[in-house]
This record gives sequence, structure tokens and C-alpha cells, in this order.
Amino acid sequence: MKRSFNFTMAAMAAAAMLVTGCGGNGSGAAGGPASGQEQQGTQGTAQASGQKEQQENGQVSGTQGMVRDDVIVVMGPTSEPEAGFDPAYGWGAGEHVHEPLIQSTLTVTTTDLKIGYDLATGMEASDDGLTWTVTIRDDVVFTDGEKLTAGDVAFTYNTLRDTSSVNDFTMLKEAEAVDDTTVEFHMNRPYSIWPYTMAIVGIVPEHAYGTGYGEHPVGSGRYVLKQWDKGQQVILEANPDYYGEAPKMKKVTILFMEEDAAYAAVMSGQADLAYTAASYSDQTLPGYELLAFETVDNRGFNLPAVPDEGKTMDGIPVGNDFTGDVQVRRAINLAIDRNEMIDNVLNGYGSPAYSVCDKMPWYNDAARVGYDAAKAADILDKAGWMTGSDGIREKDGVRASMTLMYPASDSVRQALAADTANQLKEVGIEVKTEGVGWDTAYDRAQAEPLMWGWGAHTPMELYNIYHTMKESGLAEYSPYANENVDRYMDEALASSDLEQSYELWKKAQWDGNTGITQDGDIPWIWLVNIDHLYWSRENLKVADQKLHPHGHGWSIVNNVDQWSWL
Repeated sequence: MKRSFNFTMAAMAAAAMLVTGCGGNGSGAAGGPASGQEQQGTQGTAQASGQKEQQENGQVSGTQGMVRDDVIVVMGPTSEPEAGFDPAYGWGAGEHVHEPLIQSTLTVTTTDLKIGYDLATGMEASDDGLTWTVTIRDDVVFTDGEKLTAGDVAFTYNTLRDTSSVNDFTMLKEAEAVDDTTVEFHMNRPYSIWPYTMAIVGIVPEHAYGTGYGEHPVGSGRYVLKQWDKGQQVILEANPDYYGEAPKMKKVTILFMEEDAAYAAVMSGQADLAYTAASYSDQTLPGYELLAFETVDNRGFNLPAVPDEGKTMDGIPVGNDFTGDVQVRRAINLAIDRNEMIDNVLNGYGSPAYSVCDKMPWYNDAARVGYDAAKAADILDKAGWMTGSDGIREKDGVRASMTLMYPASDSVRQALAADTANQLKEVGIEVKTEGVGWDTAYDRAQAEPLMWGWGAHTPMELYNIYHTMKESGLAEYSPYANENVDRYMDEALASSDLEQSYELWKKAQWDGNTGITQDGDIPWIWLVNIDHLYWSRENLKVADQKLHPHGHGWSIVNNVDQWSWL
């Protein structure tokens, strides 16, 4: 899958201009970097020229003893937090989970995706799982000089419980400051994976929180928000009062650009690290190297696991007579050559996906399958799906055919859908592909497969996809239900021991008799985990990355404070 590299002058101009501290009037991600090009004017060009001169003088690489302590990173426009840097409105959370940098968190996820401490010094769950007691450091101050106490922690969580439109806080009854260094979380129901929620919630100051906080955040994290030009860039500077190890990178500039402009920024030397896609990976850029990071950013499609049930009261079709046959779903899973997809669609940058949580501590290796088209055909034969004169199978008047939808704006999912169609045709299954908008995709996915993207640093990803909803008795994103799977996940959440809960999450996937893997119900087909690719200056040392979640954005800079120049 190749791509033409005929960049417009606008893309090149965007790359050259968006590296300065010039105020803009953009309106967030929707405007994109181009929205501020005219406003940037000559000041941006001057900054670009100045940086180029620095590079020519050897100051960037340190050849004259002046090693840089700043870095310029390019992310996609959707990475810009439209509502600002306020945890109540998604900063650090949501689909693109990351460490909030500006604020501190109680816990962190470690490189093996288990739990470590940031503000917290200890935590304990009660036997019934309804109370979490967390002790915190007593040497932390906000950037306005005020001391951070357990009162601020309780205020943050109670505020998010009442206002957050992104995170689910229905399990939290109340956060209570017992004293300055002890906070108790009283839960409405047991929630063993609470430490994963604590790893993404930035603590805000009660005394300085209110309207406008998102644009002028006061925190206690590694960095301070120095400047935000909406639709264009964010500038972070090291927090001089940070309680941990001082950041090596004293200044971090984040530019928000579309793919072509990001590539142009690298071509013109205006970025130190920029996200890119697999379609660019066969290019060679002097002075840069292509970095590939493993992810749990997976792509796969749901297979409605119940027969056609007609329409709901809201007029939404539910179920599919073809994919409702479990033998069909098992055959499809075996008929997919994932490595071929990685080579042909991702230019080799990815890994096979077998679940929504590959490589995570709660992943069950029973999900792993090998490509076996012959076995897939045999399963279909034995299930009564016989090949017709046109090569497509049929059973009891039902044609072995389905429409596989993909988001119309996503070229990678489109290519994966097309590859899926080509592969399944070999075993007698007809797949029609269709680009759709998200305004209809969710509803249509109740009766037709849809190519999705998932992946997060929490077992709740499993729960959200496979657990049945009380209202409908079916899983939300794919008509599916299994009482045993529900029970294991409910028991996992109710566990008072986080580590022990991992085994219950694994049993929800497969317990030897039932589950959601190949020998079970298999209501989802997982295809690939997409490597996150970046062009990086050869002399920039990017610290070791933990497995990236879904979303090609802020995860890369989770440890930017540890980056350095060689």
C-alpha cells in the first residue's frame, strides 16, 4: 500500500510556521493547523529560520557543547484537548488515555502495565471492596505555591464524579479526606481495578479550580502549561518545584498537524519527532530514523452473535442470521491471515491481534489462533454451509454474505476491510465493504459487522465490549450475551485483590469450557495491533515506551521528561 508524496505549499507552510509562541484564534482540533497559518505570519517563519540556523551551527546536536534541553513533537489535530487541560473534561482520560503531565496522579501504570505510585505512598482495599484507603506524599506543592493535601484529592474525585463526561465514576460514592495525607474512597460497588482509574486522574487544587481552569491549569506535575495557541500548538515547561526527578527536557512544544503537514515538518527540519503512518514508512529522511512502538491499539470487527431479531422499539435492527451461527464466527477467525494483513496493509508495522487486550497482564493466551483456511472451510462444510454455483456458500436459504462497514475517513480500516473481503472469499464467504459515518455506524453495528479500533490500559475494555447491558440483555457494541462471561467479569470487579482479579478476567475470555475465544462464542474477530510510528531525529534519545493504547497521540510523551539528546 503506497502513497503519493506530492505535498501542497500549504502543508509546507504549516510546517514552517507552527513552531513559535505566537497567539492564535483557532478553535481547537476542528480547525487543524491550517486554521492559524495566516495569523502566524512572519513571526513563525522567523522562528523556523532561527531554528534552522541553530541546527547548521551544531547547537541542536550539541557538537559545540550546547546540548539541547527542548524538543518539538508533532501530533494529529484530534490530540488537542478541545475542552482544555481539565481532568473533568477528558484531559488524561477518554479514548486516548495518557498521563496528564501537568497534574500529578495517585498511581501510574508501569512498563508491564501493572500499578506503581506517583502521589500515593500506599493503598489498601477493604475486604468487601467498598473502601479504598490511600496515603499520599506530604512534600508536594502546586505551581502557585500552595500545598497539595488529601483535601485536594477528595475534591478532584468528587468533582469528576459529578461532572465528568468522559470517565465513568458511577462506582464512586464519595471521596473523603481523613487527614492531610490520607484519603478514603467509599464505593457504591466493589471495583478492584480502581488503581487504573487513579493512574489517569490528574489532581486539581480546590482553591484554584473553577471556570477557565482548562485554559490556565494549576497542577503539581512534571510540567507547567506555558502557552496554548488553540488549533496550533502547546508549550510545556519543566515545573521547577516538582517533587520528583527534574525533567531532562525543560521545554516541550507540541504541534498539531495533519499527516501531510507532519511529514512536511520533518522534511523541512522543523520537528524533532512527528507521528506518521505505515504508508510513509518506505521513505528515507536524512537525519531522521523511523521509530516503531508496540501497542494494544487493535483493529477488529464485531460479528453480531444472535440471529435476526427484528428491530428495537427505536427502529434499530438487531442480529444477523449468517453471523449468528457460532460455527461461521469460528470459521471466519481461522480464515484470516493476520500476518498477510500486516505485510500488505501496514507495511510490516504491526502484530497479530487475537483479543482486545493482547500482551496485557489479564490477557488469556487461549485467544491465540493460527491461520488455517482449510480448517475454516471444513467447519463451514460440517455446519451445513454449502458452496453454490457462484462460489458463495448458502444454508437453508441464507446466503453466506455480510456487509463489513468501516469509518469512511479511515484509510487503514478501509484497507483492512478490503483485505478481509478478499481473504474470506477464498472460503466461500461474500463480504461487501461500505464506508459509513459514526452517526449511523453504532446503530447499524447491531446487525452488521463494523471495523473498530480499541485498546486501553484497563480491563474495563473487556467489560465494555463483552458484558451484557441490563437494559437490553446484550453487549453494547455487538449483540452478544454469555452469563458465565458476565459472572467472571463481575467477580473480577468485586475482588479485593487487584492481582488476583487478573485470573478472573482471563477466565472470562476462556475457562476451558466457555468464553469469547475460538472454541467459545467468538463474537469479535481481532486482526492487528497497529505499531505507532514516528520520525525522530537520529540524535534524539526517546525513553523506553510502555505498550501504547489506542490513539496516536499523547502516549508518546508520557515519559518525555526522561528523553535526552545524544
